[in-house]
Amino acid sequence: MLHLLSLLLPLGALPALAPADLDAIGRRVWQNEAAGQVSGLTAWNQGEAFASLGIGHFIWYPTGPKGPFEESFPALLQFLEQHKVRLPSWLKLGTHCPWPDRDAFLKDAQSPRMQELRDLLSSTVPLQSEFLAERLEKSLPSILKTLPAAEQSLVKATFDRLAATRQGRFALIDYVNFKGEGTKLTERYQGEGWGLLQVLQTMPANGSVRDFAEAASSVLKRRVRNAPPERNEQRWLPGWLNRVKDYNPN
Repeated sequence: MLHLLSLLLPLGALPALAPADLDAIGRRVWQNEAAGQVSGLTAWNQGEAFASLGIGHFIWYPTGPKGPFEESFPALLQFLEQHKVRLPSWLKLGTHCPWPDRDAFLKDAQSPRMQELRDLLSSTVPLQSEFLAERLEKSLPSILKTLPAAEQSLVKATFDRLAATRQGRFALIDYVNFKGEGTKLTERYQGEGWGLLQVLQTMPANGSVRDFAEAASSVLKRRVRNAPPERNEQRWLPGWLNRVKDYNPN
């Protein structure tokens, strides 16, 4: 029934998630990103040029040129405001992260401003879960626009089939938050991307969640092989592979 309903909905629209399912998905994403800890809601990973905030470790760049990865935290702030969440005044001053680098961020870890940010993020977990689900819905039209007509129907059918199951919906939501849509040209190493688009293209046309997990593993391994040596992405690969392996519980 869910699969049939998804075919009748507008492009990109998905059957609404029950509040309990949405909450479970958000908390699983939070577990994947920050072990479900409040302290992990405000992070800046070593070797990165951005803060990672909220249950989805949404990217926030400081002032200056932005890096190649999609920035998502300003969009989350806008989403929270649209849902009548009162933001601290300093979060409304602009779209740039106020900490210029990781050292400044860590030195400020116990400041009132950082605590205010953690309080905001820990009190809006349900809305952040909605934000994650909304991002997935928006991802399909942008993915399909990059494909020739002959391939669009195959990718959409695979997407719809996965989205029609609870485990498949989680896998899609988590992966697109984790590694993006795969449509940005800046998110490429040696011309090859690693986002949701690339996973859907790699898995069999009639594939299952198991196939999605295996395709995600293959795409992530390729990313690490293609990555510039100075990024040392091999250090992250074991954690990434464990994460996508969990998409298939059997």
